[in-house]
Amino acid sequence: MIFQPLDKKRECKLFYYDGDLNENLPANPAATWKYLEYLDDIKNIKYANLFCQDKSLTDVCPEHLKYDWKKVTDRLRAYMRAFNLAKIDMNDICFFDSVPEIFLLEYFDLKNQITQHVLKNFPEPNNYNFLLSLTKFAESVKSKQLNIDTESLNLGKFKTRQFIKKVKKINHNIDYNIFGTKTGRLTTKPNSFPIMTLDRDHRSVLKPNNDVFVELDYNAAELRVFMGLLGISQPKGDIHAWIGQNVFKGGLSRDIIKKKVFAWLYNPQAKDSRLEKIFNKNKILEKYYNGLEISTPFKRIIEADNHHALNYIIQSTTSDLFLRQVVEVSKILEKTNSYIAFSIHDSFVIDLKREDKHLLEEIMQVFSKTVFGDFKINLSIGKDFGNMIKIDTI
Repeated sequence: MIFQPLDKKRECKLFYYDGDLNENLPANPAATWKYLEYLDDIKNIKYANLFCQDKSLTDVCPEHLKYDWKKVTDRLRAYMRAFNLAKIDMNDICFFDSVPEIFLLEYFDLKNQITQHVLKNFPEPNNYNFLLSLTKFAESVKSKQLNIDTESLNLGKFKTRQFIKKVKKINHNIDYNIFGTKTGRLTTKPNSFPIMTLDRDHRSVLKPNNDVFVELDYNAAELRVFMGLLGISQPKGDIHAWIGQNVFKGGLSRDIIKKKVFAWLYNPQAKDSRLEKIFNKNKILEKYYNGLEISTPFKRIIEADNHHALNYIIQSTTSDLFLRQVVEVSKILEKTNSYIAFSIHDSFVIDLKREDKHLLEEIMQVFSKTVFGDFKINLSIGKDFGNMIKIDTI
């Protein structure tokens, strides 16, 4: 049975189904519009928003319901404006206690119908289970308030003063959009703390709520994925040093090697006979690109032209591989006071309680063991995000 929660707060449990409002879930809950944390214990619920890449209800509303849906959403906006004028904080009340029941019945009946329409007309994504796991991870991050301290910043810089003004106006949590890019890389939603674009000069504003930040990332993640896609065993040490020794036979600095490899890798017209003796880009394209779209090992399908195809294959596969490992690490921390505070591209940061430091070895092992072999990882620790000290690698 399709049902809808009337409020996202755990203490405000009321559900709409079968034409009525009920304090308990239906006996056979099958689907609803969107994941909520307190639904986590109920198995096999389908979340319709994941079928349509989190488009809005309005965007996916069928034609025959659009008139009624507009009327009811206009009324909803009017209620919300009234709450704002009255300075009512919706976090302090249950939504359904503040509006007429007749409105609730109409609104959630239409929401049920739109949910049913999406489930019927949008195919279930091939990576649905991963998208659900990633949704749960994103909700977990969003639920944690950041510890932000701007006093250490240099107010003499205009850019810094603008940043502080912005921080005062936005929420002090991170709200990820898991559908923000075609390759699967995370972005953040409006009014989220801008973790993905945070200037390095401003990183020190982020302090742990526990004892220390621990950051983990991969050594040259995209190059390791590239090698994995080709079936080449992972080097145990620094990948650029390995390429310097095995491809260029020494004599080049790490920075020059890095520039040469990436200039060749992501430019379809670039040629380098030494790299091409070991790395066959065409082999990857033949396996994952049909001339119109790529299909990654993680079941993500993306439209692409010849110029972007290899780039999308590598970046999307890297993102999905990384995020899958982050989700696994988050499971290790579930019953502790430590948690993953945020993730930026190919690194993530744990807000670590001292009593949980014994878990770091297990975390590093889980993070490093990927479907393409054991990736070398970097580990850094700091009392704020702007002053992380690299202390170990495996």
